[in-house]
Amino acid sequence: MLNGTVVLLTGASSGIGEALARRLARDRATLVLAARRAERLAALAEELTAAGTTVLAVPCDVSDRPQAENLVAATLERFGQLDVLVNNAGRGHFASVEETDDDTITRMFALNAFALWYTTRPALRHMRTRGSGHIINVASIAGKIAFPFNSAYVAAKHACVGFTHALRMELLETGIHATVVCPAGVQTEWAESTEGGTILPLLSEAGPIIQRIATERKITLPRIEGLKSAEEVAEAIVGCIHSPVAELYTHDGSHEFVVLSARRREEAERHQLPAALAEQEIYARLHRERS
Repeated sequence: MLNGTVVLLTGASSGIGEALARRLARDRATLVLAARRAERLAALAEELTAAGTTVLAVPCDVSDRPQAENLVAATLERFGQLDVLVNNAGRGHFASVEETDDDTITRMFALNAFALWYTTRPALRHMRTRGSGHIINVASIAGKIAFPFNSAYVAAKHACVGFTHALRMELLETGIHATVVCPAGVQTEWAESTEGGTILPLLSEAGPIIQRIATERKITLPRIEGLKSAEEVAEAIVGCIHSPVAELYTHDGSHEFVVLSARRREEAERHQLPAALAEQEIYARLHRERS
């Protein structure tokens, strides 16, 4: 049980964040929930409060530094402590490299990378005085390996992984933990809410084409577990709160493929080739339909 543990969770109004809020409530944690969508956030907070959980809901955009800093300040003002910070807020985009404009790049990094500093800096000042705490940054398998047509998101999630590793080095033997979470496919609204239009057709239509190309070229596809529910990922994160680790992989086979990609990039790309070619084909068709 996490009774008495104060957890600040961003991106709490849907997906992994919403599932994690519900799961933390079951462990009797005290919750500070943040998200941009105020109505959905309020509804979740009301539901959890009615079930007996202590909840503070703070509508905010953590990509805006003053709002993010005020979020941490509101947590400390209300509860006097902050034990676990979960930086979960994030969003993807759908565009080729040459069609990704500067504003999109800025927004992708502002939410997926810059916001990590905005919440972590003030949280750390408090955690250092207590000599304890845990900062959990939700990245993605895209923070370890690459995928086409969302390069700014992939790059920002790589930055999230690097940020967490650097943070860990600064926190060695301080009593404060830092973890980066790298989920693969999760059943959430993420694919439908990407900037530049939904990326869902790229993902949902690729399967048969991938299998055809893999068969024709005699290529073995990556053995990474398929879609998992947000609740399954939330369960893994709660396990990490109880027993901290440096990197959390939620899908079977994902860590093994990350290791292969780090050691033998060209071999890993060979396994990914059918998916890349299939997605190129679908993207080209979608681009023609939009033109």
